[in-house]
Amino acid sequence: MNNNNHNRTVFQLCCLALVVTSMTFAIRAGILGQLGEQFGLSDTELGWVNAMAFLGFPVATMLGGAIYNAIGAKKLVALAFICHFAGLVLTITADGFWLLLISTFLIGFANGSVEAGCNPLIAEMYPKNTTTMLNRFHVWFPGGIVIGALASNAMTASGFNWQWQVALILIPTLIYGAMMVKSQFPEFDRTDHSTTSNLKHLFSPLYLFLICCMTLTATTELGTQQWIERILGASGASPMMILALITGLMALGRFFAGPIVHRFNPTGVLLGSAVLATAGIFMMSQAQGSAIYLAAILFALGVTYFWPTMLGCVAEYTPKTGALGMSLMGGAGMFAVSMWNPVIGSWIDSARLEAQAANLTAQQSELVAGQAVLENILLFPAILIAAFIGLYLYINKNKRVEKYA
Repeated sequence: MNNNNHNRTVFQLCCLALVVTSMTFAIRAGILGQLGEQFGLSDTELGWVNAMAFLGFPVATMLGGAIYNAIGAKKLVALAFICHFAGLVLTITADGFWLLLISTFLIGFANGSVEAGCNPLIAEMYPKNTTTMLNRFHVWFPGGIVIGALASNAMTASGFNWQWQVALILIPTLIYGAMMVKSQFPEFDRTDHSTTSNLKHLFSPLYLFLICCMTLTATTELGTQQWIERILGASGASPMMILALITGLMALGRFFAGPIVHRFNPTGVLLGSAVLATAGIFMMSQAQGSAIYLAAILFALGVTYFWPTMLGCVAEYTPKTGALGMSLMGGAGMFAVSMWNPVIGSWIDSARLEAQAANLTAQQSELVAGQAVLENILLFPAILIAAFIGLYLYINKNKRVEKYA
């Protein structure tokens, strides 16, 4: 088998591992209500359970980014498989809050290991087409969420409990584990891949600016999606169908990202994304019933290119940060979401109590609480508009400089 075929097989393996990652997000979002009922958890406690997935992710990316040059991508993917399998089994057998915390952390760690291993691997396999191939890889994050959201919706409607929904994720997990054992990962010249050198370049102003932006793009995208069932449950639209609509459009957009990235360059794509995300979240905070679907489409168009294009900016504009820079970028995004998850849960609890104090019905209280949370989240993409205007002007002013950092 030649190198191109090896690369294609490894790329497919990476995509399937990302499907598992995204299915854990979608199904967890769909079963939050069932977990709360079975174990008597408040939304704030559910927020802490969610936070463990997002906290485990940056822990893995920090560790994975630091050791990537020493051990390579295959061992990081193997670590991801072990933690995915253990975390899913422990979740299925959980008997309360604390075991949910531990098992969810393990799943988050597995998800971070996938990103830490696969993102720099893909950047190295496709050096001339990095941002486009990272977008194609990240097709399978929303793609997996579509699969998970539709499966969760169908299984809930059919009376399957949350344990069966989590067990469903074991199928692609075992498949990518088997592929990983059989696949031959490409070898790269490590003379130019020094973690010590990567560390030195992490402190460039441009990289630090991108890290700050990543915390906002990730919270805009994932903070909204992970709480979709609680935020939009009383809006008159199906939260899981909205999630499937959003992520389906994201998958389609990322698959055809190449011409868009080449036409507008990564910074132009990010600026347009921030504008559309702001408009979409504002519409969702105001709309009810079928109008929610139109707002969701606008939101989807906004967040489609955030994550992979931020990683592409690191690879293209701060290449000397290497695998460590890419891993920490993803870790920073997930760490921010982990910190905001309990806050979002407390926003829902507080807004619900205020609505109930105003003698609103239970249905009205849930609707008002969801709209209040969306109004708070709106601040994140609004800040990004200003940030990406500055980034666009800076990159275009310095476009003749070969490497920015």
